Amino acid sequence: MKNKIVTPMGKLMVNKVLEKSWTYLMADFITKLPLVAKKDVILVVYNRLSKITHFVAITEEIIVEGLVRLFRDNMEVA
Repeated sequence: MKNKIVTPMGKLMVNKVLEKSWTYLMADFITKLPLVAKKDVILVVYNRLSKITHFVAITEEIIVEGLVRLFRDNMEVA
């Protein structure tokens, strides 16, 4: 078996420094949970700059407008 010669992919790039909180977020859902207080899903929002994670209990039937309202009402914007 011959070794393959691979050309370098390019120069390494430095990651961008985050400057403002609540600019870079990650969100996910934890689903199929047992029903507690009429809630069966957890919305998880992670702020990459401050490393803060918020957990918001919701129902599976929530619509986009409801998610926007929950996000606005439950996230601390600094």
